Amino acid sequence: MRAIKPLMLAGLLALAPLSGFAQESVEGEPDVTIRQEGDRTVEEYRVNGFLYAVKITPKVGKPYFLVRADGDSNFIRADKPDMLIPAWEIFSW
Repeated sequence: MRAIKPLMLAGLLALAPLSGFAQESVEGEPDVTIRQEGDRTVEEYRVNGFLYAVKITPKVGKPYFLVRADGDSNFIRADKPDMLIPAWEIFSW
């Protein structure tokens, strides 16, 4: 038991400097910009000026989200995966 206390203390002291590198916490609600583009409504969601999602609501059809795919301005649909996995039945017992 005596050896555990110094090891725990050493572990805490080793991790203490890393706490300064944590990202800022997001506080409050995201900024939402709503605009009309032809026959659809576009809602842009931003936090601290960073665009992270776009909701598109067409006049006919279901609304869908575009989310950021990488660090650039590439967006993908949230409901459509990049990789399609076939679900064929090869054998059944």
